[in-house]
Amino acid sequence: MIKAVIVDDEPKAIQSLSWELTNYSEEIEIIQTFSNPNDAIDYLDSNTPDCLFLDIQMPTMDGFQFLDKLTNKDFPVVITTAYNNYAIKALKHEAIDYLLKPVDSDDLHDTIKKIKKYNSRLMNSSKIEEVLVDFNSKLEQKKVTLNTDGKLIFLNVDDILFVESDGNYSTVFMADNQKLVMTKKLKEVNAMLPDLYFFRIHNSYIINLNKIKEFIKNEGYVIMQSNHKIPVARQRKSDFLEKL
Repeated sequence: MIKAVIVDDEPKAIQSLSWELTNYSEEIEIIQTFSNPNDAIDYLDSNTPDCLFLDIQMPTMDGFQFLDKLTNKDFPVVITTAYNNYAIKALKHEAIDYLLKPVDSDDLHDTIKKIKKYNSRLMNSSKIEEVLVDFNSKLEQKKVTLNTDGKLIFLNVDDILFVESDGNYSTVFMADNQKLVMTKKLKEVNAMLPDLYFFRIHNSYIINLNKIKEFIKNEGYVIMQSNHKIPVARQRKSDFLEKL
């Protein structure tokens, strides 16, 4: 069963498209619908459906602007519209298909095949990724595997000084003065790093405990081996001292 989300500014259009999708196919289940694109973005940032059916002509934010704002894009997107002049632009935004309203049953069957093919490739890629991560962690405990932008990066623990948050992005500061920008929130990066070596010392920073040069208690910050000053959050100070 394909669990789908619909985004369309008109409630009647959502109702009509939901009926067409579920009436023409027993393989689609509509799990969420949104007439407010901002609400949809909030939902999709933390949830991954099997497919998104997205209307293009929305007054506050058109479908292409909506796609540009998404941080989570690990699902196929099908553009839905009553007009046929958006096909090329839809392909440029990596939509897997383009459905004209009212939906034709033959077109929908073709779209379902594309959705299944896309998700099958995604599942196979995910399994390979899990094997690589597991293998790397067993091979050497002092290795770190970072997953970003469709690729796995294998680093030694000693290669990383600290990680700094920048909203939906995180920057990894390396011992060789290089920087690695990841399209992940600091919370996600923290989950990838082993607790034995790394500590989230502040809402905006994760540090490598082995790379601390000084801890200035009175002023509440640490100096890393690179001479960067990193603040210590008050609520994390006692946990940090236990780690040292």
